[in-house]
Parts: sequence; C-alpha cells; structure tokens
Amino acid sequence: MLIAIVYLYQQTGGRDMSWATLTKLDLTDGAQNWVFWAFFIAFAIKIPLFPLHSWQPDTYTHAPSTGTMLLSGIMLKMGLFGLLRWLLPLTPESVLRYGHIALIMGLIGVVYGSIIAFNMKDAKRLIAYSSIAHVGLIAAGIFSLTQEGIQGAIQQMINHGISVVGLFFAIDIIQQRTGTRNLDELGGLASNMPILAITFLIIIMGAVGLPLTNGFIGEFLLLKGIFSGSGNGVWYAVVGGTTLILGAVYMLRLFQKTMLGQINDSHVHVADIKGYEVVVLSIIVILIILIGVLPNGLLHLSEASVSQLLQKIK
Repeated sequence: MLIAIVYLYQQTGGRDMSWATLTKLDLTDGAQNWVFWAFFIAFAIKIPLFPLHSWQPDTYTHAPSTGTMLLSGIMLKMGLFGLLRWLLPLTPESVLRYGHIALIMGLIGVVYGSIIAFNMKDAKRLIAYSSIAHVGLIAAGIFSLTQEGIQGAIQQMINHGISVVGLFFAIDIIQQRTGTRNLDELGGLASNMPILAITFLIIIMGAVGLPLTNGFIGEFLLLKGIFSGSGNGVWYAVVGGTTLILGAVYMLRLFQKTMLGQINDSHVHVADIKGYEVVVLSIIVILIILIGVLPNGLLHLSEASVSQLLQKIK
C-alpha cells in the first residue's frame, strides 16, 4: 500500500498528497489494476478476509482482553473503512473488473469462519472466528456496489464493533471469576450470575441479528444488497445468508456452554457483575436495543455519501 501511495503521489507531480487530489487522478487501466491489488491485499489482511486471516485468531486469543477489544471493535474496521474511502474511489474501473473476487472471498470467509467457530472450545477463539464471518459479510456487502449493501456495511461496522466488544468483555469477566474460558469447564453460571447472563444473552442476540437488535438491520441490508448486486446475486445471498443460521448455532452454543446446565463445583461461589462491569455492559445493551429499534439515524448519516461514491464508480 505504501508503494502504491508513493506512486500516486508521483502522478500528481509530487505536489499534493490530499485525498481529493489522489482520487481525481486519471489512471490508466494498467495503473488502476496494480494499485487496486496493492490496496486490496493490504486491506484484506487488515480486515481480515479469507485466506489472509491466519494472524487474527491467535492474536485475539493471546492478546490481553483490552487489546482484543480494541483490535476487534475498532482497529479491524480500518481495513473496511479503507475499502470505502480509498479503494473504491481510487480505482473504480478495477473495482468493477475484480470486485466479484473480493465478494467471493468475503462469502467464503462467512462459511469458513462460522464452521470453525462452531468447533472451538476456547471462548475467545470462538468469537475470533465469528468475527471473520461477520467482516466477510460486510466486505461482500461493500463489493455488491449497491446502496443497500454499502449502507448495510457501514451500519454493520458499527454494530459489530459494539457487539464484539461486549462479547469479549463478558468472556473476560467469566475468565476472571472462574479462571478458565474453556467451554468444557464452564456451565451453569446463570444461577450465580443472573445479571451477566441477561446482558450476555442480549449481546448474543444482537450478534446473531435478532429483530429489534442492532445486528438485524445491518445484516438485512447487506443480504439485500448482495442479492441485487449482480447476476449471481441470488446464490451469493444464499451463501451469505448462512451466517444467520450458523451464527445462531455457535453463539447459542456459547451461551449454553457458559450459562446453562450444571454448574462446576469449583464455580459455585462466583460473584455476579457489579460496579463498572454493570455500567459498561448496560451501555452496550442500550446501544444494541436503541440502534435496533431506531436505525434510521445512522442510515441517514451515510445515505448521501454512499450515493456520491456509487456515482463515481458507475
């Protein structure tokens, strides 16, 4: 990406590095093609998209919980933001030429991440793979090149950031109380931690896109955009729609393995959340419900910008 930026700067005659100037450059087809791949590969690693995702699960699992929340909630969105802010306006013709490849990579990530997440016993690693599935769908929505798809992607970038931070925070609380995040060693915590169980369930419902939660409108718009985006949109939407089914499977399994069933004898004295833990999780729950009930505010903020972006591409 740095090499591509230096090249673009040279095309201005070494005079300007502003976004407005760089995105107005009249690049040849060949130049657009290699600039597209230079930026796309960089952003695909950052997002991450399959098969450039291998750094993410280990990083999320071994990083301190605060670092994991920062990475998953904010930093990986920089890759998705880069697609919208840089890749699409810089190389519109190459986006039309190669965008379907990126869309397919995202959809493969949806299925791959979901299936792997279902088999994970480490709760943090499960959420890490679920994140690959979610951002894969967001990337596919961006490359559908439709108003609904891109607005859904922007909405879901915010929604995913809220939900995944809540999930990692809840898992961190469970690990602090019990000394483990292995699903086989947990269970029955709802009996001693009812407040955490309720907030955790609401966050999970938002993550799987239950109606009236923040994830519903974002995923609906993404799938609608993918459906109407190309001649193969129906099949792309079918594959993308598996995130609704598979996501519900592994997320409800996560809740079942941690909160339901027989409690481990060594965990019978764990205490429920209190103080700042209640405050943080309450704010996340409020945002999940508020955005789910009143999504139009965020959609109106992005509508005009997305329309201008699509006019530049098409």
